[in-house]
Amino acid sequence: MKVGSGARGVEGDSSGGDGVEKAQPAKRRRVAAPAAGVGGSRRVQAEASPLQRLFQACRAVFRGPGTVPARAEVDLLCSMLDSMKPEDVGLSASQEFFTNRDDPEGTPLIKNTTIYECDNFTMVIFFLPRNAIIPLHDHPGMTVFSKLLIGALHIRSYDWVDPEPASSGGSSSSDQLRLAKRVVNGFFTAPCDTSVLYPTTGGNLHRFRAIAPCAILDIIGPPYSTEDGRDCTYYAAIPFSRHHSNKNGADLTGVDEEGHRLSWLKETIPRQLRMPKIRYGGPPISDE
Repeated sequence: MKVGSGARGVEGDSSGGDGVEKAQPAKRRRVAAPAAGVGGSRRVQAEASPLQRLFQACRAVFRGPGTVPARAEVDLLCSMLDSMKPEDVGLSASQEFFTNRDDPEGTPLIKNTTIYECDNFTMVIFFLPRNAIIPLHDHPGMTVFSKLLIGALHIRSYDWVDPEPASSGGSSSSDQLRLAKRVVNGFFTAPCDTSVLYPTTGGNLHRFRAIAPCAILDIIGPPYSTEDGRDCTYYAAIPFSRHHSNKNGADLTGVDEEGHRLSWLKETIPRQLRMPKIRYGGPPISDE
């Protein structure tokens, strides 16, 4: 999902009062610690926090648009994220936001805070109240690592089957459908392993629904960029049975040869989705 201004169907807001932080609008693209003093780089490396080590690994792994992390690099980041704790980013499961079980009035408000952002990657935390939903959306040309730090979450992920949209008989682009296969559909409770979305395969479209208040740490490389053709598109899933097709060997039962359930995805705009940004208040990182 796209953060900051410019996301389709996303409105900015600076309101606080969620028990996560005394939130203020984000004013900087990155959070940096004071420069290292006496002791040199060896001392800095020896005392590096888990978040600082993760940042350094991300800076080495993400080398810009058009590059995909190698298997060993994916394993490295997953290993580091798997060991991350809420305290490593200044959070605690005992905070009011994560212990509140009451349903909010109206549409639950999702918030996000950016830890670091550059042209090659971004590190961001999403805060989902109970019953909040981040609709099905894509990550074109991106590799995404998602670590559930606190809470319980239902995740549904898809991969494309058809490379191009198929006309459903309508005349507008909004009537075009694309065939996708469901690759993940399950419940996850923190602590759990890191989820990875690859640029071509690996569930590059996903939907989150919070079973309990959640904090999700996302590493996205490269970040969304409308100028570079990496915009965020949201989708609605339509049962396969409503639009039969034999294209690409799709079975009329709605299940492919590997046993994945098939669905048609249609572009949509989630008009009630609001995702304001709040100030990051966790441990600083240094990009020196």
